Amino acid sequence: MNPIDPLQKLEQFSKHWHPHQIATVNEMQVLLAKVKGEFVWHQHDEEDELFQVVKGTLYIQFEDRTVEVNQGEIIVVPRGVKHCPMTKNDEEVHIMLFEKLSVKHTGDTQNSLTVDDYPKI
Repeated sequence: MNPIDPLQKLEQFSKHWHPHQIATVNEMQVLLAKVKGEFVWHQHDEEDELFQVVKGTLYIQFEDRTVEVNQGEIIVVPRGVKHCPMTKNDEEVHIMLFEKLSVKHTGDTQNSLTVDDYPKI
């Protein structure tokens, strides 16, 4: 039981769209990721997903609109909602995610960005 410094953990990796697990709480995991550009359209049929922006501005595209999530803000994407996170203007954005251990990285979609196992840091 030691404090975790998310900013220090973010310094330990550079790969975009590749979350790293920093903690688990019951059946949930806390992940950190650096993102840049556009991810992949996907959905999680059984799980909600919470994004907190640590640095920068994240945009989450939905089928009917795009939502801007600023530094310090959170957004919850409900289960079953198709979405695509992205950044603009070549900005690197740092995010923290809270999701069930069972969540698949790209949900119902498999592509070159899919990660099957999150590294623990």
